[in-house]
Amino acid sequence: MKTLTKEMQAAITPSMALDLLKEGNTRFVNNLKVNRNLLQQANETSDGQHPFAVILSCIDSRTSAELIFDQGLGDVFSVRIAGNIINEDILGSMEFGCKVAGAKIIVVLGHTKCGAVKGACDHVEMGNLTALLSKIRPAVDDETTTTENRTSSNAEFVEKVSTINVKRTAKSIIQRSPILKEMAESGQIAIIGGSHDITTGIVAFYSEP
Repeated sequence: MKTLTKEMQAAITPSMALDLLKEGNTRFVNNLKVNRNLLQQANETSDGQHPFAVILSCIDSRTSAELIFDQGLGDVFSVRIAGNIINEDILGSMEFGCKVAGAKIIVVLGHTKCGAVKGACDHVEMGNLTALLSKIRPAVDDETTTTENRTSSNAEFVEKVSTINVKRTAKSIIQRSPILKEMAESGQIAIIGGSHDITTGIVAFYSEP
């Protein structure tokens, strides 16, 4: 697999970027990862990087974007935080990744059985985690189809909240970043949400960009 160059990155459309991620996930699920010389890629990217995607995912140890999408060094900007939430710093990082560095797609990636989502469902308060979980709480409140057992013990409820949380985050990116909004509206980038099933490894995207 060739290391991305500026010319190769420029030729990738947002739709192509999504296809590259889907193809990579298929390889991961089937244990058919591409043979890469990572040391060579490290050398080839030492003077510059040209990733095609920005992936916002959870810190969960089972959800490494480079692994589950079978990507190499220089392919993706990986942003990781519990509950795949956004804040000003993450938005700034995304703006850098797309506007300055040329990435073509932003993926907000949740995952099944998310501990941060469970914590928000259970109204956990603990140190600095309290403020982080408060950013997921709106997704808990938005899930109105479940009227009983709205806690982490209800697996279906947790997954519904997780989906809402991803979609809220993707929407917030547009609302809170005029730069990324303009790029998305002009077709320079796509912004899409998805979920990684930690049991099967499969990533399901919620909708096309």
